Amino acid sequence: MRLGFLASNRGSSLRAIVEAIDNGRLSAEPRLVVSNNKAAGALTFARERSIPWRWIPTVRHPQAADMRLAEALAGANVDLVVLSGYLRKLGPATLSAYAGRILNIHPALLPRHGGPRMYGRRVHQSVLDAGDAETGASVHLVDELYDHGRVIAQANIAIGPGDTVERIEQRVMDAEPILFIETLRRIACGDLRLPSADDRI
Repeated sequence: MRLGFLASNRGSSLRAIVEAIDNGRLSAEPRLVVSNNKAAGALTFARERSIPWRWIPTVRHPQAADMRLAEALAGANVDLVVLSGYLRKLGPATLSAYAGRILNIHPALLPRHGGPRMYGRRVHQSVLDAGDAETGASVHLVDELYDHGRVIAQANIAIGPGDTVERIEQRVMDAEPILFIETLRRIACGDLRLPSADDRI
């Protein structure tokens, strides 16, 4: 299973997944790391690990950037695209080329607490404000809307009466790499079949 990663900043999921691959816990190959941020820590990590990488800025020419991204992923022969804190909406060329094969992890139990501007501590504050008894993380397919695609895996975390945004954030952050790696492992071994998935996965 050949993976392409998109990250805007540090790329926490990227790092955890690559470590799982290196440790033999996940049968996969990191083929490409792409960021819209030239200074992203994810690109530094890719260089340190000798993983091919690309900087593709998206602000000035989003349509051209979408085409460049789709071409870069295809050129790296990527099977599955993993979003690791990628803060840009994907364009139609990339979404069409990898329909059903783009995964993201969201720090809440979708469909609640998702959508535009719902990232980072805003998500956890929304959970607390709603008085939810639990939160968690959701791995979902990516489509043209933020946090909208089909949820394929979740991890649940109970919320205690004294919990704060910071405590919830830490517990969710601890759960996310475990969930993401396990979901990818299930895809790699055929236990989890993605809709429209290529037979190469």
